[in-house]
Amino acid sequence: MKPSTQTHAKALVKVENVGQTFNTKQGKFVALQNINLSVSEGEVVTLIGHSGCGKSTLLNLIAGLTLPSSGVLLCNEREISGPSPERAVVFQNHSLLPWLTCAGNVMLAVERVFGRKERVSRLNARVVAALEMVHMEHAMDKYPHEISGGMKQRVGIARAFAMEPKILLMDEPFGALDALTRASLQDELNGVLAKTGATVVMVTHDVDEAVLLSDRIVMMSNGPAATIGEILTIDLPRPRDRLALSTDPAYSGHRAAVMDFLYRKQVRKAA
Repeated sequence: MKPSTQTHAKALVKVENVGQTFNTKQGKFVALQNINLSVSEGEVVTLIGHSGCGKSTLLNLIAGLTLPSSGVLLCNEREISGPSPERAVVFQNHSLLPWLTCAGNVMLAVERVFGRKERVSRLNARVVAALEMVHMEHAMDKYPHEISGGMKQRVGIARAFAMEPKILLMDEPFGALDALTRASLQDELNGVLAKTGATVVMVTHDVDEAVLLSDRIVMMSNGPAATIGEILTIDLPRPRDRLALSTDPAYSGHRAAVMDFLYRKQVRKAA
């Protein structure tokens, strides 16, 4: 069982007084302002809010894909100044290279991180272990066009975990999938997190997904100039079973709190 995040003393990621402004044809657009957030080792944090609230912008800042207009972001006590293998990203689009097999796509990441210090046999073992973790070892030699959308996302997740990142960043990784496949992959991810104790920051629009997967839910205010509105701690024990949680009053209470923020507080402010 994954330990409670309350016992985690070390903040792996720190976001301190961060703001993000973009130059547009209409002038400066303030996407984020006054963002302060810490993510502890082994914690699963989801970012949720209405479209345009800056969820993906914040995730991109943590990934180092963009740099903040103000403030500072730290990972493992070092300033985030660009992308790094220690911060692996899984996007909604699987981003697999079509000319490589599933194993080849994972190997690309493995070689990037471990290629200079490990033998080929060890690299191959890492690839196999990553695909086995997401139950995709049977498709090692298949190409992306030969597998389903859900299977492609499994490979993308395997590729990210194979890099042994300090933190996994996920931008609506299941958003493009049908409901049944999405539920299956959510359960799959919960199982992987239980095995690895990984640190995760994930963007989602799905309230149930957020409550099912998270230790904390960061609820963003509406943009422009979005900021963190509320942070909800999810004190549900792990491992989590979606069928059992469906009748759990605590789960229903957490879900209602998120819905209240998104569809009453934020709508009222926008009115």
